[in-house]
Amino acid sequence: MFIRKTFTTESAIIQGCLKGNRNAQKHLYDQYSGKFLIICRRYIKDHDLAEDVMIEGFMKIFEKLDQYEAKGSFEGWMKRIIVTQSLLTLRKNQKLSMEVNLDHELEKSLPQYEFVDMEANELLEMIHALPLGYQTVFNLYAIEGYSHAEISDLLGISENTSKSQLSRARAMLKQKIAQLQLKERRING
Repeated sequence: MFIRKTFTTESAIIQGCLKGNRNAQKHLYDQYSGKFLIICRRYIKDHDLAEDVMIEGFMKIFEKLDQYEAKGSFEGWMKRIIVTQSLLTLRKNQKLSMEVNLDHELEKSLPQYEFVDMEANELLEMIHALPLGYQTVFNLYAIEGYSHAEISDLLGISENTSKSQLSRARAMLKQKIAQLQLKERRING
């Protein structure tokens, strides 16, 4: 009779993975794959490619697990690997454009908008519609919680470029939300 070992603590999972225990690796994968796939999808639109990136990220996690020093959150350490793997894939498969020049249309005063009752999916679609550079910096800063200095290091750009990309992403999102509000007013008006 085969007895499957259950892992009850994070430390036990880590130790099991370090020993190459497949059950520990599966437990870690099962526990975090859903969360990490969502992170990959923030950067990579194609679902199958995002899933591949997540799996590659887990392979890197298992490879580098001996480098985890138990300082800070284990999940945060893994998340950083997943985000980095997503960014590497973006760089490899697409031109990750971090342009600084922009049409001044966005910098014109934006229409005032009120809170629009919108679904999370609608907002995610708006974020996915942003130019790739804007979308990447917005995700890293607003969703993942990275600082401009960290984004600068991750993407190989200056902190000022990161700040301007974020500012422009926010301006575009505000504009899209204002347009959505205007459309809803016309329909409901």
